This record gives sequence, structure tokens and C-alpha cells, in this order.
Amino acid sequence: MLYKRMPIEKESPEERGYNSILFNLAESSVADLTLGELNIQLNELKLEYIPHRGNTQLRQMLATEAGGLHPDQVLLTNGACGALFIINTALLTSADHLIVVRPNYATNIEVPLTIGCAISYIDLQLEESWRVNLKAIEAAVTPATKLISITTPHNPTGTVMTQAELQALITLAEKKKIYLLVDETYRDTCFATPYPVVASTSEWVISVSSLSKAFGLPGLRIGWLITRNEHLMEQFLAAKEMIYISNAALDEEVATQFYRQKEKFATVINQKAMENFQVLRAWLQQEPAFEYVLPAGGVVCFPRFANPDTIDIPGFYETLVQKYKTMVGAGHWFAMPDSYMRIGFGWLGKTAFQQALEHVSAAIAENKR
Repeated sequence: MLYKRMPIEKESPEERGYNSILFNLAESSVADLTLGELNIQLNELKLEYIPHRGNTQLRQMLATEAGGLHPDQVLLTNGACGALFIINTALLTSADHLIVVRPNYATNIEVPLTIGCAISYIDLQLEESWRVNLKAIEAAVTPATKLISITTPHNPTGTVMTQAELQALITLAEKKKIYLLVDETYRDTCFATPYPVVASTSEWVISVSSLSKAFGLPGLRIGWLITRNEHLMEQFLAAKEMIYISNAALDEEVATQFYRQKEKFATVINQKAMENFQVLRAWLQQEPAFEYVLPAGGVVCFPRFANPDTIDIPGFYETLVQKYKTMVGAGHWFAMPDSYMRIGFGWLGKTAFQQALEHVSAAIAENKR
């Protein structure tokens, strides 16, 4: 595999340096927690090799929440990104065919591209409210199709598939004997996700999530994949063992102690995100430069310039970062034109978020042609 860096990682706020970005709208998660806030005890933790599947207690909690599954149907990984890498590299070869929605989180596209498999893109359209075209997915199936890859709640648009839409895809996957990968990283973020963990419904489905986006713990690098398919799980575990054997004992212990008390954090986190969502909605309604679909899941929105020819778009991004120390996620992070941008509304406090949106409006005004 020939690796190349993804723009979303190469240009990320953490790579630029957080001290150079005072108003971070590019962040797609909620505000980061500190270790002190978690009130955990680590003095008795032995820094030994741990079970390769991951901490049994944490997997039990995740399995129970996923609809009464067995903990062995949960595999802890190095973030959701690690889970996606394991799944794609375990299932796809250059002889296989993938169907994937676009725009999407870069890993869901760039890893298959690196593998060299054939890819059919199901392009979501703002004019269609970013809805997934189920007929287009079915029409894209070939004898070589091995995997259908979707994201719901969706990154970067914030749209959520209905249970009926998901069931139609599950039925298609079962009928054609194609695996369905559902990136559910945002299911616990801000809005209530109106359906169970999708992997609980079929052996042909693989679900992925993490503690990063919904709970502000990206530094722990704890994610997971869930599947009821015993053969697949053995394959995914083999891939994990070949890549890094197990997660760090320290990370998994912190994650386990956090997860026992997560609800008290989730209430505050989601209340703050919902307050920012109301600010975002009011701003979009009065900012004439944008066309948009309001998100129904996660903490991201993906508006676009209504008349991009009237704006110096490179100048807009330059002004926003250099003058206002404010950053959004540029469209090319998601293989889209830079007339689109991802705005995250979960990371900043309300006052800073309001200021950041004002900076976006000012940068637009200063770069009109």
C-alpha cells in the first residue's frame, strides 16, 4: 500500500498548532475533557499486556447498549479511524468493489483508494437535502461488490438516515451477500439517534464508533467495531493483532472508568452543543451568502456559498485564518469544492462560537468580488 497524507489531517488544527487557531470551527467533536475532570483512579493499574479484544468490562457495557449483544461481538480499536482501517484492509483487495457515499470522512474513501479496489461513489446532493439515494446504491452493485460504506449520522453534513432507509440497505446487503459498514461515530452526539446500533440487526452489518466525537476524549484513542458475524470478528481481531496487538492498558482503563459515569458528562455536553446549534441556525437564517441543510445529528453542518463566483474563495480562507484566527473545514477535506465548508458547533463555548460565526461573515464581506 502506498500511503499519502490526507488533507483533513495534514491541515488540521492540531497540526497547525492550537495556539494559532483561536476560534476552531473545523473541529468535528465536542469540547475536550481533561483527565482531572474524569475523577478516576489509576494507582492500582498494572501496565501489562491486556486482552487483545479489549477491556472486558468496557466491551460488556458497549455490547449491552447495542441491544444485548455478547462482549465478544465488540472489538476495541485505536479510535474509530483504527476500526475503519481494520475493516477496509481486512475485507477489500484490488479485485473487489466498494460502494461508498460521498462526501465522507476521508478515511472511508482514502483507505480503499490506497488498497486499489474499484469504487462507486454515491454522491449526496445539497439540493436533495443530502439524502442517500438507495436506488443508486442498488444500481451500483456488481458481482465484485464486497462492501457498502455509509455514515449516519453523517459527517460532514449532519444528516441522519431513517430506520426504514437503513432497513432497505440491510435487506439489500443480505440479499446480495454484501457487507454493510455503518460509521456511527456521531450517534451519541447532541441529537438523539432514532434507531438501535445497526450491527445489532444483522450479521451482514458492521458498526463503528468511538469516545472521540461524542464525549471529548480523542486523546484516549478508544474506538470500537461491532459485528455479530463470528468469522468477520476473527478476521478483524487478526488484523488488529498484526497491526498493534492491543490498545494501551492506560487508555482502556481510563475509558472504562469514564464509561461507567458517562451520562453525567453527556447531559452537559449535549446541552452545550444544542445551545450552539440554536446559534448556528439563527446565524444561517440571516447570512445570505450560504445555502444549507440544518443537521439532525452530530455536531457538524456543511453549508455552501450560494454564489461562489462572487467570492474570492481562497482569499476568504486566508482572511479567516490569518486575520481572524478562525478555521472551518474546507470542502476539499471531503473531496468537495471549497465553496463548501464544514462548521463544527460542539467544540467552542457559546460566546466564542458566536464570535467565530461573526468572523466567517466578516471574512466573506471582505472577499466579495
